[in-house]
Order: sequence, then C-alpha cells, then structure tokens
Amino acid sequence: MSYIASRLSAVKPSASMAASQAAKALRAKGVDVIDLGLGEPDFPTPSHIIEAAHVAAKAGQTLYTGAAGTAEVREAVAGKFRRENGLDYTADDVVVANGAKQIIFNALMATLESGDEAILPAPYFVSYPEMVKLLGGTPVVIEPETSGFRLTPELLEKAITPRTKWLFLNMPGNPSGAIYSQSDLRALGAVLARHPQVLVLSDEIYEHILFDGRDFVSFGKACPELRDRTLIVNGVSKSYAMTGWRVGYAAGPAPLTRAMAIIQSQSCTSVCSIAQAATVAALNGPQDEVARFRQAFEARRDLVVDGIRRINGLTLSPPEGAFYAYIGCASLIGRRTPKGVVLEDDTAVANYLLNEGRVASVPGAAYGLSPYFRISTATGEEVLTEAIARINAAVAQVE
Repeated sequence: MSYIASRLSAVKPSASMAASQAAKALRAKGVDVIDLGLGEPDFPTPSHIIEAAHVAAKAGQTLYTGAAGTAEVREAVAGKFRRENGLDYTADDVVVANGAKQIIFNALMATLESGDEAILPAPYFVSYPEMVKLLGGTPVVIEPETSGFRLTPELLEKAITPRTKWLFLNMPGNPSGAIYSQSDLRALGAVLARHPQVLVLSDEIYEHILFDGRDFVSFGKACPELRDRTLIVNGVSKSYAMTGWRVGYAAGPAPLTRAMAIIQSQSCTSVCSIAQAATVAALNGPQDEVARFRQAFEARRDLVVDGIRRINGLTLSPPEGAFYAYIGCASLIGRRTPKGVVLEDDTAVANYLLNEGRVASVPGAAYGLSPYFRISTATGEEVLTEAIARINAAVAQVE
C-alpha cells in the first residue's frame, strides 16, 4: 500500500528543474550540453548586498525573526512599493517568505477550498497549476495566444464562474515576456469589479527587466479600487541576481497577509535572518546594477531574436520583458529526426534538442500552450550564440 498522499498524484515536478537536471546528467557523462532550462541570472549578487549580509552576521543577526519578516525588511518592501510603484502599503501589509514561489503557495493555502478555481492565462509559470492542484483547487487555463499572450477582458469574462477564487497575472510573463499596459489592466479590472469573489494575484517578479524603453505599471496602481482583493507578489531573485538567497515578498489585504504569516509560522518559521538583512540593502541601496543587468538582458534578447529569425521552422515574437524566449515550433511537429523519430509534440522537440542538439530547453506543454519551447536568455552572449548555432544545426537536420 502506498503511503504517499493521493493529492500528489495529479502534481508534476517542476519542468524547468527537470530540464536542468537532465542537462546535468548528460554533463556528468561527459556530454557538452548548454543548459538553458532554468531562469537564473548569471551575474554575481551586487557587492554591497553581500557586504550587508556579512555585517548582519557579524553583528549577531542570526536568530529567528517574526514569521512575516523583520520590521526592517517589511518597511523596506513598503518603501519600495511607495517609491517605485505608487502603492501606499505599510509594513503591516507586507509578508516575506522563502522566495516568491512560497509567497504564492502560502496565499493559496490560506484561501483555497476544494474545487475552487484559479484562472491561469497561458503560457503560465510552470508551478502555478501544480500549486493550485496540490491545495485542492482547479486550474482554469485560458489561451490568449492571438492577443500577444495577454489576457483580454472578453476571455476573462467567459472564464469566471461562481467557483472562481483567483486570477493569476504575471507581468512581464514567464515564459512569454509579455507585459500589460495600464489600459490593459484597467479593462481587466472593469471585469473583475463585477465579480467580487475573485482575488487577484499579480506576480511582478520581473518588473525591472523591461525592454525597448517600456514602463512598468503594477496591477495595484492601475486598479486601486481592487486593493482589498489584490496580492502584489515580488522578490529579489531576478532583479538583484539573488536566486539562492530565497527571499520573496508580497503586500495585500491584512486578513490575507496575516493568514499567510500564520502558515509560515507553522511550516518554516521564518526567512533566513541574514538574507532578510541583504534584502534591505538590495531595496534601499544603490540600483545601478539593476539597470546594468536590464541592459545586458535586452542585448541578449536582441541576439536571440535575431538568431531565431534566421532558423527556418521556428518563430519568436520579441519578448517585451523578462529573460526568456518562447519559441514556436509548429512546423517541426510531425517531421522526423535523422534517427527516424517522429517529433509528435513540443516535448519531443525539446528532447531532440537536448539529446542531439545538446541544448536544454523546456517544452511548451509545461506552460500550458503548445507547440513551443522555452529557453532562458539569462546567460552570456557567447553561450547564447553557441546555443542558437546548435539549435539551427539540429533543426536543419529534421526532415
């Protein structure tokens, strides 16, 4: 008899982590593989942030903190929201967790009842539907492919039911790179105003990674009338090259953030005290490196867009933000590899690129929209140039 809970039967492991692990396994066998599976900046954490962590550790800031985070880090987050997003939150409205992913998990754990629905515009971050399912909810997937991967008011209205509990928005999107303008968000807000049972989770972790001079507008700023049912999610992983520090944060209605803090107090207690001190330095300190990172990510975006355009059989709409390329591969489906294997779907395409092209990617099926595959562009231009060359060579051999 299995002792594993039945609720896990519908939950899949992270596809991006699986792709990266597959690349590592091949490397362990001596195969030269370029791993573009994980979205992780290749830059070092800025030195002033590391120094702040060092100073905090030396000063004895090595004890448990409050479940919601230290007063200092919550005030730094509230200050960031006021300064950068025009959102008037206080430290009491803020909760900190071990990454934005745990923020989302805690929010769902605090709110979902069995059968509650969460609307997920595809392509979505791979963990969204799995967390919803794990906590007893039902993912409702919308495919706004023809509207630039942006959810439209018409599609949203059709998807809402009496069981809808959450709408997930991710901007810029992982994996699409799509962003929403203020008018886009206002139009969605008008629909949501008619459905007071729907909460909004706005995942804004990539807000500083925007291209072509675009400005970021938070959902909270665009739709202040929905403040009492909006959770703004963010973190330091992407903008500050701090993925391993594991600090995410959110601001929202007090009943929700208090419930999230209770859950955290009974699960992991709190976030690492040293990492919280580093986060204060990240949010309150110099922002020069954030701007430098963004410029580098834009140059890498341009390189990949240009390279993919030169490959017959692949398509790519230029990402507006984040550091991914969501590459269309519809013309490859049904064709054969040099070994005679039929590429039946985008999972087969990703496997072919890994085993024959020696480039690790993630199939679009993991993001709820096929046929595509995602590569991370958060690595150096030399590596990306070689990866594009390998993808080109592999695609050219498909019959």
